[in-house]
Amino acid sequence: MSMSKKLKFLCTGLCAIMLAGGAFAQSMRIAIAEDPDALDPAQGATFVGRIVFASVCDKLVDTDAQLNYVPQLATAWEWSADGKALTMKLRPGVVFHDGTAFDSQAVKTNIERYKTADYSKRKGELKSVVNVAIIDPLTVRFELNAPDAPLLSILSDRSGMMVSPKAIADMGAGVASKPICAGPFKFVERVPQQKIVFERFDNYWDKANIHLQQVVYTPIADVTVRTTNVRAGSVDMAERLQPTDLKELKADKKVKVSTSTALAYNTMSINMANGPRAASSVLANPKVREALELSIDRDAIMQVVFDGQFPSTNQPQAVGSRWYIKDRPIPKRDVERAKKLIAEAGMTKPSFTLSVTQSPADQQIAQVIQSMAGDAGFNVKLEVLESNTLTSNTAKGLYEAAIVIWSGRVDPDGNISIWVACDGFVNWGKYCNKDVDAALQAGRSKTNTDERLKDYTAAAHIYLAERPQLFLFNYQWIWGLAAKVDGYVPNPDGIIRLKGVKFGS
Repeated sequence: MSMSKKLKFLCTGLCAIMLAGGAFAQSMRIAIAEDPDALDPAQGATFVGRIVFASVCDKLVDTDAQLNYVPQLATAWEWSADGKALTMKLRPGVVFHDGTAFDSQAVKTNIERYKTADYSKRKGELKSVVNVAIIDPLTVRFELNAPDAPLLSILSDRSGMMVSPKAIADMGAGVASKPICAGPFKFVERVPQQKIVFERFDNYWDKANIHLQQVVYTPIADVTVRTTNVRAGSVDMAERLQPTDLKELKADKKVKVSTSTALAYNTMSINMANGPRAASSVLANPKVREALELSIDRDAIMQVVFDGQFPSTNQPQAVGSRWYIKDRPIPKRDVERAKKLIAEAGMTKPSFTLSVTQSPADQQIAQVIQSMAGDAGFNVKLEVLESNTLTSNTAKGLYEAAIVIWSGRVDPDGNISIWVACDGFVNWGKYCNKDVDAALQAGRSKTNTDERLKDYTAAAHIYLAERPQLFLFNYQWIWGLAAKVDGYVPNPDGIIRLKGVKFGS
């Protein structure tokens, strides 16, 4: 081989290595707390799924770090004078990952699928929408049967995510195996419980702000393992880290810590009327449910599990929120009263199963509750399940009580109707009270905050007394990032947005 050929060969090899190294350097590895469920906005129901969707499926509307509604696929919107129509201007020049154009017909196709597909979990969210009228190729009007103040919040979440109409026609529910949307990254592959891979979409409408070539989401249920991985450099970002690890994380020069107060909360869902497990459970008795709540000290749970960093709550809003019902404060623990209620219910040692995910924090919460409730005479048996199995079981009524996370919404209706409205999409326990439904509907039909608060207060006085949910605490979001990661902006909704994120030198 001549010297020139040798040099050419050597250069080719080195260039290949350099290019491979450059591509690798732009691959963001993110550790997430669970493996998501279906990667279809119509079918998905998990919080971690929303994190993944942010990379692949743009929405009509987004929210910023101050919880303001901001344009995404819609550039502007306006309510009619009577509040029964919302007109949106759409972003021009947008295409889906399969090359299909995004336009008014695409919006209509998506909304109609969310409203009518037998597999859709978005029906309750969009029940006020009776029609999506196409005004012109880039203007749509949502026509409602009644004013619906939470609609913008709904369109800033899964119900506002746009999937390619061609993919919908070709794949139907099967689109969950290969989501084709209009987000900054496009789907490459998914290996259940191992990884979900996306690569940069070069025709993205805002590609100038996308600096990463690839994103790899890795489910790691154990928060200690997530923390170890980000400190070791095995991942570039890890979500939902523990406050008990903050001190060490902040002292580690290889790691950046990003935090935000959270809309999210944990609740104990109680199976009220979903199948035989509900009918046979001791929790079917309202006195037993009251006794269970009185046996719990929420502040003590927070001290034991989260070093006192997470705020307790007994409602689907944080204690300091404008929507918190101040005349229904967190009940103090009263073991003697709990014992008396159990006796009045004609029981001596009521026993039930509490289901939790594999998350160590959730298991620790359950163990503390188990101990506290035991002081009042309860026999609480713990059932530890993989997160998707728990979600599947609760939806089928195969549970008595379950501790779950709700990631929170900007509008208050999105934090409560989903659980306690008769048609709430995660109303797994099938709680249904027509007076609660009427109060919630009244709250949705108004735009004045004070008037809406009266309606949500009326609903709260009923469901807090009937206890289909025992709300426990709000989160503080804690992300760990490799020191080389720049440009990440935390958001109270806990969703990881990758616009502007890049690796520094």
